[in-house]
Amino acid sequence: MPLPRISRRPPAPARPRYTVHGSTLVIVHPPAPSHGPAPCDGPALSDSPAPSDSPVPRPAGPYARLFARPGAVGFTLGGLLARLPMGMFTVSAVLMIADAHGSYALAGSVTATGLAATALAGPLVARAVDRHGQSRAALPATLLALLGSLALVVCVHTRAPVWTLFAAYAATATTPNTGGMARARWAHLLRRDPAARHTANSFEQAADELCFLLGPILATLLCTALFPEAGTLAGCGLLLTGTLLFLGRHSTEPPPGRTRNRAGSAPLRQPGTPALLLVFAATGAVFGALEVVTLAYADGQGHRAAGGAVLACQAAGSALAGLAFGRLPPARSDRRRLAGCTAAMAALTVLPLLAALTAPLPVVAGALLVAGLATAPTMVTGMAVVQRLTPAGRLNEGMTLAVTALLGGIAAGSAAGGRAAESLGSAGWAYGVPPVAAAAAAALATLLAVSAHRTRVTAHTGGT
Repeated sequence: MPLPRISRRPPAPARPRYTVHGSTLVIVHPPAPSHGPAPCDGPALSDSPAPSDSPVPRPAGPYARLFARPGAVGFTLGGLLARLPMGMFTVSAVLMIADAHGSYALAGSVTATGLAATALAGPLVARAVDRHGQSRAALPATLLALLGSLALVVCVHTRAPVWTLFAAYAATATTPNTGGMARARWAHLLRRDPAARHTANSFEQAADELCFLLGPILATLLCTALFPEAGTLAGCGLLLTGTLLFLGRHSTEPPPGRTRNRAGSAPLRQPGTPALLLVFAATGAVFGALEVVTLAYADGQGHRAAGGAVLACQAAGSALAGLAFGRLPPARSDRRRLAGCTAAMAALTVLPLLAALTAPLPVVAGALLVAGLATAPTMVTGMAVVQRLTPAGRLNEGMTLAVTALLGGIAAGSAAGGRAAESLGSAGWAYGVPPVAAAAAAALATLLAVSAHRTRVTAHTGGT
C-alpha cells in the first residue's frame, strides 16, 4: 500500500495585526515562524506575549483627545495669557486717558487711531510670522508693542503733549495675532484630522470670547481699585509672559514658508477670499452695533453701571455655544454651514430688539444671551473657510486679514449703533441695527456658498 505524500510547503505567514492610537495606525508584525520541531502535545511556546486584540484606550471626549497631544496644553495656556490683554488694553487706555485729561472724546480718538494702525500693520506682521516663523517674528513684534504701551503710560503720567498719545498707542499695532498663531498650530498638528481640527477651532473661538469677556472686567477693576495705569501695566506683564510660554513650545510650531513658492500666493488673490472678508466685516458690524446700543440702552434706562454686565451675557452665550459646537462633526461644506450660521445670527439678533421694546433690562440680558449662541458657530465656520482658502504657508496672514475685516466692521457698526441710539432715543429701536447687519452677512455668505457650488458643478461637467 503506497504511503501518502507529505507536503513540504511552509505554512502561510501570519497576517499582521492592526490597531489605531489617536490618529496613528500601528502595525504589529507577528514573530517569524520557527523551523525547528514543535512539540506535538501542545502549542508552540514563545518568550514574548502575543499581541493583544483589545483596543488601545483613548481619552473620552473630543476635547480630552485634543489636549492629549504633546505640547498642546503648554501652548494653549500661553496663548490664553497672551490673549487676555487684548480685552484689557482698550478699556485701560480709555480709563487712563480720561482720568488724566478729562475727555472721553480724546480717549476714543486715541484708541480709534490704534485700531486703524492695527488694520494696516496686522497683515504685515502676520506675513512676517508666516515667512520667518512664529518664534523669530512674533517676539520682536511683541516687544515693540510693549514699548508702545509703556510709552503711553509714561506720556499720560507726565502730561506729555497730546500728539504723543496717538504715536505711542499706534506703536501697539504690532501686537501679533495670538489667536491666529494658535489656530495655525492646530492646523499644522491636525492637518490629517478634520474632526479634531473643527474641535480645536471651536475651542479657540470660545477662548477668544472668554478673554474678551474677562479682559474688560479685569482692566476696570485694576484701574479703579488701584491706579489708572494699573490695567495697562498688568496687561503688559500678561502679554510678555504668555507670549514667551506660547513661543517656547517649539515642537508644535508650524514650519515657516521662507520662499514665496513654498508660502503660496497672497490670500487676497485666492478665489472667494474677498467675498469672505465682506462676510467678516458685516459680522463685525453686528458686534460693534450690539456693544454701543446695549451700553446706550442701559444708560437710558437708568442702569449705566449694569451695561457691561448686560453686554457680557452675549459673550457668555457665544462661549457656551462655541464649546458645544466643537463636539459636532465637521461640515461637508463649510460655506453652506456658514450661510446657515449667519442666517441663524440674523434671526436671533431680532430677540434683543423685541425684548427692548416690550420688557425690562433683565429680559434684554437674557435675549442677548440667546443671541450670542449664533456668534461662535459663525466665527468658527468662517475661520474654517479661511483655512480652506488660504495656502498653508500663509495661514496666519489669511486669518489676520479676517480679523482685520472684523475690526473694520466693528468700527463701522459702533458708529452706526451710536448714531441710531442718539437719533432714535432710549426706547430700544436702535437694536434694529444689528439684525440689518446680520442679514447683510447672511446674504453675502449665501452668495459665497452658491458661487462655490456653481464652480464645483462647472468643474464636474467640464464647463459645458
